[in-house]
Amino acid sequence: MSSKATHTRLIKEEAKRLGFLSCGISQAGFLEDEAPRLEQWLNKNMHGEMRYMENHFDKRLDPTKLVEGSKSVVSLLLNYYTDEIQSDNSAPKISKYAYGTDYHFVIKDKLKQLLEYIQDEIGEVHGRAFVDSAPVLDKAWAAKSGLGWIGKHSNLLTQQVGSFYFIAELIIDLELDYDAPTTDHCGTCTACIDACPTEAIVEPYIVDGSKCISYLTIELRDNIPAEFKGKMDDWMFGCDVCQDVCPWNRFSKSHSEPLFDPHPELLSMSKTDWEEITEETFRKVFKKSAVKRTKYSGLKRNIQFLKD
Repeated sequence: MSSKATHTRLIKEEAKRLGFLSCGISQAGFLEDEAPRLEQWLNKNMHGEMRYMENHFDKRLDPTKLVEGSKSVVSLLLNYYTDEIQSDNSAPKISKYAYGTDYHFVIKDKLKQLLEYIQDEIGEVHGRAFVDSAPVLDKAWAAKSGLGWIGKHSNLLTQQVGSFYFIAELIIDLELDYDAPTTDHCGTCTACIDACPTEAIVEPYIVDGSKCISYLTIELRDNIPAEFKGKMDDWMFGCDVCQDVCPWNRFSKSHSEPLFDPHPELLSMSKTDWEEITEETFRKVFKKSAVKRTKYSGLKRNIQFLKD
């Protein structure tokens, strides 16, 4: 077995041991197919107020410009699916991914361990870990690495486990064996397009981010535009609709990461509890949560918008 093959096997085995759902590897380089798509999406202002999407255009498309000397993009998936739901079905809703500890912390820790393992076992390997917080096109790299295909709702999909998982990557200066992309299995299905409450999926595979409930409840700093009144489907933080209706998610299995378990109070809060939430309760329930991103004032704004 060549050293490349041995190194690839070691990395994938360790990723599995650390709890990652799957691991795929691509050669670092320019994402030729993504360049025109990203440019068009930005030109149509589908990123709304996410101005950071306009920054580092070259680095976003080419990891060798982001991490000096990089040779490989190691893409990883971490499951966050859970069967648990909020007990009051009339209460404002939170996306499943934000039930537990902020995924940035959980995954960064695992990636750090993986990089340390690579350095211990293989030698002097340099690289950086990324979790949704740098100019890296996570979904494009995961698809290129054979971990799934990008569905009509623009999320990564797999036949085995659907789409309820986080994507992260290690970009390293080590040559490895590379995986091949998989094929698209959306077929003629339009479940996600038909179900989107704000019609944000403007055509198959293209989401107008400025209409997406996740954007409106998390990224948007101004008031939510009045045109979305009555269209938010009771979501106060994020939205799972396009994933919930996807036929491939019937294969989702609950995660085994204790840190993603919800705060004991989170699922039991009633509609009234949410409408009357104090800053103290917000701090307690969302102490280590991704919901802190929207701040207490942002969550209150979202809840009030649903109520009015």
